[in-house]
Amino acid sequence: MGVHTRNHVTVAGRHEGPVLMFAHGFGCDQNMWRLVTPAFEDHRVVLFDYVGAGRSDLAAWRPDRYATLDGYASDVLEICDELDLRDVVFVGHSVSAMIGVLAATREPSRFAALAMVGPSPRYIDDDGYVGGFSAADVDELLDSLDSNYLGWSAAMAPAIMGNPERPELGEELTNSFCRTDPAIARHFARVTFTGDNRADLAGVTVPTLILQCREDLIAPLSVGEYVQQAIPGSEMVVLDATGHCPHLSAPEQTAKALRSFLDALPASRT
Repeated sequence: MGVHTRNHVTVAGRHEGPVLMFAHGFGCDQNMWRLVTPAFEDHRVVLFDYVGAGRSDLAAWRPDRYATLDGYASDVLEICDELDLRDVVFVGHSVSAMIGVLAATREPSRFAALAMVGPSPRYIDDDGYVGGFSAADVDELLDSLDSNYLGWSAAMAPAIMGNPERPELGEELTNSFCRTDPAIARHFARVTFTGDNRADLAGVTVPTLILQCREDLIAPLSVGEYVQQAIPGSEMVVLDATGHCPHLSAPEQTAKALRSFLDALPASRT
């Protein structure tokens, strides 16, 4: 089986243009980028679904391969290899931001830059670090997810999305969560919320943009500031938006900030 089928890879835009690779977050799929990608038709836009999400091949999922985020980073690198992608600007939402970090530190010559939307290297508070959740919070979250995935999705997705005045956004995220294979989603959630990638941030050597919302239940502003301080030379843009999914709630702002970042990259990297 090729990676095209495994990860339902789709390519749009200008074939000879600079490569923009969009990676979705937990419980989502590539469709979540549909409001942002039209702004980059001058690029070669690569989208995919992680195994277990969207229209990926569920039969390709193995608990040992995806026991850590490294397995997902391997998928990203295999897609890049299969498509012979060079100078990739990787745009990762939420957990995909750290997957991008792992991929870029393993093969830095493959990547031109990283753009992180709502990143978090560790969700659990630690000495001198505020991730936004206590260990008990995460245990409760995972227990709830294990016992009643659909109920957890219906309760949590609107809170993660924010923007309660626009309930259709929360409903879309709920439906996306509910379409994800529950067993794989539970495993991915445990990998995501118990991981610690803080030590990996210093290894990033490519230009990096951090996009942060003012109010984000999953990745508070303090986490974005931590990521910026940990990645040498990175920049952070705080969007005039709330919630954890500005590519859905504020796609124009998200695209504008990403465009400004791309325009400022050295010509050798685009």
